[in-house]
Amino acid sequence: MAFGRLERSNRASPMSDINMTPLIDVMLVLLVIFMITAPLMTSSLKLDLPKADGAQPNDAPQFISVALDAQGKLYFGDEALEPAAFAARVQEAARKNPRTEVQLRADRDVPYGRVAEVIGVVQKASLNRIGFVTEPAGSSSR
Repeated sequence: MAFGRLERSNRASPMSDINMTPLIDVMLVLLVIFMITAPLMTSSLKLDLPKADGAQPNDAPQFISVALDAQGKLYFGDEALEPAAFAARVQEAARKNPRTEVQLRADRDVPYGRVAEVIGVVQKASLNRIGFVTEPAGSSSR
């Protein structure tokens, strides 16, 4: 008498095919992720930020101060000038140092068109670094 099974059943044979369903699911999820993130990546800002340890004392930028009062008079520093003399002074400053910064102060009541004209004169002289000087929001001069 033999103990044990008499009949031997064939075990499941090893599967030789790869189950593609999980692979397809992962690929579709990745496709959706890339479809959503691709437009976000193209509209991002690309900035080349400067690398510096700190400004050296001799690296102080040179600047000129330009102002427009409420009557539309032009000032180069504290000196009132006619438009032709103003343009000549700006040209001279640009010739001395093309990296000169222009600090523009304009009265609140000056029309924007007049400010744009002054910016045009400054840019015509090849000075492109223009900063607008304002007062802090908390202070009141009037």
